[in-house]
Amino acid sequence: MNWMTNLVVMLQIVTALVMIGLVLVQHGKGADMGASFGSGASGSLFGATGSANFLSRSTAVCAAIFFACTLLLAYISNERMMRPGQGTGTGSILERPATAASAPPATGAAQIPGAAEVPPPATVTPAPAVPTPAPATAPAVASEPAK
Repeated sequence: MNWMTNLVVMLQIVTALVMIGLVLVQHGKGADMGASFGSGASGSLFGATGSANFLSRSTAVCAAIFFACTLLLAYISNERMMRPGQGTGTGSILERPATAASAPPATGAAQIPGAAEVPPPATVTPAPAVPTPAPATAPAVASEPAK
């Protein structure tokens, strides 16, 4: 079964690369539009483009093969999950019990390796409040006795 998966993956990669090349080589539909307005003659400006040529048919075939390979790989992946001896035998991840990796982390120093060697964090004491100075008063002016 492993050789079949490798073969399908390789076929999918080759098909994807060929499809990319075919799309890049093809001539766009609107490329002749500028030529029809002065410099050259275009067979059809907005009308039917005629029958599909070899490149567009090849692209469609490559797309169909790529889609079939994708579906086959999804089927093979699902079959691996449902084999006995791997997992619980159910295909849905929602039906499986939670594993230790998905459990919430344990708290407490006894369950964390090396936690006994780490000193506890220092407690921060608040700084003492700075006394606000009393408002400055103007010095008393001695009045001179009137003469």
